[in-house]
Amino acid sequence: MNILQKIKTLALKIRYVFIVEWYNFWSIVLQHRQKIIPTIASIDETIQHITASNSSISRFGDGEILLTNASKSIGFQKGSPLLAKRLREVLGSHEKGHLVAIPDVFKDLNRYRRKCRRFQRTHFFIYGSWWDQLLIPGKKYENAFLSRPYMDYISKENCALWFHDLKTIWNGRDVIFIEGEKSRLGIGNDLFDNAKRIRRILCPSENAFEKYDCILNEALKLEKEVLFLIALGPTATILAYDLHKAGYQAVDIGHVDVEYEWWRMGATRKVQLEKKYVNEAFGNKRVVDAGEGYKKEIISQIK
Repeated sequence: MNILQKIKTLALKIRYVFIVEWYNFWSIVLQHRQKIIPTIASIDETIQHITASNSSISRFGDGEILLTNASKSIGFQKGSPLLAKRLREVLGSHEKGHLVAIPDVFKDLNRYRRKCRRFQRTHFFIYGSWWDQLLIPGKKYENAFLSRPYMDYISKENCALWFHDLKTIWNGRDVIFIEGEKSRLGIGNDLFDNAKRIRRILCPSENAFEKYDCILNEALKLEKEVLFLIALGPTATILAYDLHKAGYQAVDIGHVDVEYEWWRMGATRKVQLEKKYVNEAFGNKRVVDAGEGYKKEIISQIK
């Protein structure tokens, strides 16, 4: 990263911090509250719900909610009318054996670190009305933070148990990762060592939804007994739903691998990792070669 890039990145960070602090201040002063406060399962319950009946799960976060508006975009995914329509479809779905997860941040923010609390207050102050329009009153949602069980929590006492229990989802299973080309789930750690077999479908790191039909068709070539673990942003939210309807088990697993790395390191902030791309961390985005073992697991790459 050259000097000019560093200055531009620093300027963007300063602007971001100013915006967050401004809206966070008014959220507290005005005592902003959502009209709909959904019931959300704990992380433990969500893992149990997945494993009890081999359920599939799609996760929604701030990015997915933003993209329910076709005019909005996020850093690695452009918005579109079709993407917005499909995300709304999944969020409002009632498919048996398919779970819908949202962040457990509608109340009791004191569980989370200050940076997380500030971000969530800002997000709800600006986009809270969107959640109110999209959530179904009385419906119990699963916990989207099953893929983020470490960094944002003040207390780390449950992290080891959560990661242990997460491993039961893929224990002894034939696993297919559908991931960004530099996500590299499991590389450099033992998170997926208890899987029977690992194969990978690599997808574009940016704007993956533009290749959605290609990704889905590639996945549909595989045997029904496999478990799909998908780390592909908003595309994963929709793909897990469609693969479930096609008779597969598919879990939108998101950032869990990165969180596991940070937990093992004892990291206190989101840092870059040597062998995998971390879009949320500040600094050099380059990654080193992942090795021959990783390359042998790749069964398809979609450009």
